[in-house]
Formats: sequence, C-alpha cells, structure tokens
Amino acid sequence: MLTVNYTGTLQDGTVFDSSASRGVPFTFTLGAHEVIQGWDQGLVGMKVGGKRVIVVPPTLGYGDRQIGSIPPDSTLIFMVELLDVKDASPEQL
Repeated sequence: MLTVNYTGTLQDGTVFDSSASRGVPFTFTLGAHEVIQGWDQGLVGMKVGGKRVIVVPPTLGYGDRQIGSIPPDSTLIFMVELLDVKDASPEQL
C-alpha cells in the first residue's frame, strides 16, 4: 500500500484535485485497479520521500469520459510525493 500526497492538474494548469490542499494523504494498493492505469504504471519504483511528475494520457486516465470537472480526452498531470509504503494485509487485497 502506498500513501501519497498529490496535486492533479489539466494541461492548462487548472487544479482538479489535491490531497495536499485537503491535508489528507491518499492511500491505495498499487496494481489493484484502485487508481487510474497511469498511476499504477507511473508510481512503480518510487522511494519514500521521492517526488515525481506523472503525465497521464487519456488512454491511461479517464479516456473519453467526463469525470467531475475533468473534460473527456484530457491529459492529466500529477505532482506526487510518496509518503509511506506498507505491505497490504490479505484482507486489503
């Protein structure tokens, strides 16, 4: 399980989501289809304390669907900081 702080923007810089601004980190299991495919691929190999910019094309994001304020066929840009890594318990898989 990974715990991250992130800010997601559109290509024009519009912020559509930010765990950092909410003050609540986001925890999920990598590779368990809990997040968009771009995250499952883009966060592999990160180390705790690391920061990474992930550019997610529509095919690895939300595709041709509108999700909230994210227009269809949007390329998404995420600034991600990895805060913690823990093994998932069998109940969490």
